[in-house]
Amino acid sequence: MTINLNDYPLLSNINSPDDLRQLNRDQLPNASDELRRYLLNSVSKSSGHFASGLGTIELTVALHYVYNTPFDHLIWDVGHQAYPHKILTGRRDQLHTIRQKDGLHPFPWREESEYDVLSVGHSSTSISAALGLAVAAEKEGKNRKVVAVIGDGAMTAGMAFEALNHAGDIHKDMLVILNDNEMSISENVGALNNHLAKLLSGSFYTGFREGSKRLLNNIPPIKELASRAEEHLKGMVVPSTFFEELGFNYIGPIDGHDVNGLVETITNMRNLKGPQILHIATKKGKGYEAAEQDPIKYHAVPKFNPSDTSLPKSAPSLPTYSKIFGDWLCDMAQTDDKLAAITPAMREGSGMVEFSQRFPEKYYDVAIAEQHAVTFAAGLAIGGHNAVVAIYSSFLQRGYDQLIHDIAIQNLPVLFAIDRAGIVGADGPTHQGAFDLSFMRCIPNLVIMAPSDERECRLMLSTGHKLDKPAAVRYPRGNGIGVELPEINETLEVGKANLITKGEKIALLNFGTMLGEAKQVAENLNATLVDMRFVKPLDETLVIELATSHDVLVTIEDNAIAGGAGSGVNEFLLSQGKAIKVLNIGLPDQFIKHGTQAEIHQELGLDAQGMTAKIQQFVG
Repeated sequence: MTINLNDYPLLSNINSPDDLRQLNRDQLPNASDELRRYLLNSVSKSSGHFASGLGTIELTVALHYVYNTPFDHLIWDVGHQAYPHKILTGRRDQLHTIRQKDGLHPFPWREESEYDVLSVGHSSTSISAALGLAVAAEKEGKNRKVVAVIGDGAMTAGMAFEALNHAGDIHKDMLVILNDNEMSISENVGALNNHLAKLLSGSFYTGFREGSKRLLNNIPPIKELASRAEEHLKGMVVPSTFFEELGFNYIGPIDGHDVNGLVETITNMRNLKGPQILHIATKKGKGYEAAEQDPIKYHAVPKFNPSDTSLPKSAPSLPTYSKIFGDWLCDMAQTDDKLAAITPAMREGSGMVEFSQRFPEKYYDVAIAEQHAVTFAAGLAIGGHNAVVAIYSSFLQRGYDQLIHDIAIQNLPVLFAIDRAGIVGADGPTHQGAFDLSFMRCIPNLVIMAPSDERECRLMLSTGHKLDKPAAVRYPRGNGIGVELPEINETLEVGKANLITKGEKIALLNFGTMLGEAKQVAENLNATLVDMRFVKPLDETLVIELATSHDVLVTIEDNAIAGGAGSGVNEFLLSQGKAIKVLNIGLPDQFIKHGTQAEIHQELGLDAQGMTAKIQQFVG
């Protein structure tokens, strides 16, 4: 992909922030405009995260202009918004490779650049890391500065407040920039999101507001002025009160798209002592009208034509597993008055848009708060509701203690619908769903299911929902295969596998949606193939039967081999004193980089050809 750098006279000469710092301040608005155009031009040709970066153009320019990066530490929360940062820090000409195999990482990544201080991908880690760096910088004694940029969406997570609380207590020099665009990926929810609505309804503020309204009610011009003053009071006084109670010096909100205003304010704040918060107001998708109007749709985009007013329609395809789940949720809600569905800020990603519209009284978006989501479900379950937690595999990692302590120990009937299990593709190591079978399998009381197609997925969701104990169904990113779906009341016998084909000598035990590839392997090797369905409890009777009648067992899963479903088979066979050769096929003991699902599976030998070769080599 070629972009004509002659169209970007300033940006073409910025190969590092040192070059940016050579510009005069009056050139910064033009540099920002070029950066925004370059981002639009590049991402529209290559695909990637989009709206978030458009909203942080001026902030990125101002931060690299004022701070001596990389000596000064700049941390981006989550990292969706870091494409402009990558462009200014020597990666401009590689931006078109972002999120592609062997290309730029989708988020800030320490191995990629000295300007990327913290490798990220999940929300709300920036303030904690910045505080650690601020403590280190103080001990170092070289006047190194530390800045964290966090969005108001990420600020809904408990971890951000734990960090603020600690930072205010130990009072180190650091700047937290609250990038307030009223959005995370989905629309934000929660009282904090309305700038501490509770404080706004407190007696002092309410009394002041109502008293002044009564007093000024009959004087129209002053009444209008008082109304404006009320908005001013909401926006300026209350957040400052909140953050200053935590020990921060609060400044803002200021316009996040006025690059010179930002430079001036940040320059002033750079040498202030103690923890500082600068509150800036930005617009997600700024400068590209379609993204401003619909930042959710333009959060991550395919290749598109910027002159069109809408994104290209994807070719008709089979429903995704997220949609299968969303449809199941709607169907089950019609038959179950006690159903309650919970998401930690991933309504769109988890396929819950229609459900949230049709059944708002059964739908709970708890914001970016995975720990709370799990324990909230525990409370609903104790209160007699049938709670369903829709959560990505890599996000459930953040609610692990709650899964054990608040759900499993109490044996509460909560269903976990675990999306994005296995290899997810372009988002890379932070988002691969590589560990859920491993970290769940050791938890007592938990039934764990891995569907091989969308029919099985729906059957398992109904099965888990009707169990009087904790259950999990884990399914991948991607589409089903077009099989007919069961009725909403159909369920499976718990712990019962499904024999697909009968062969000789080799038995393949498949866990999950790699069944299609496993069928080809079984054909290649004249092997027996079983769709195991249940990771926990295992179909022990069948495993013993297969071990008795075959020479080799092969387990297949899209999960880490370490501690995964195959490990469960190994442990059972050892406990029974069964001496049989077992090969575990799954994800290796390493963090898996980004690339398409097909590319990664092929590279790891997890396609039919690769698995056949592994088995042939093992058998000898």
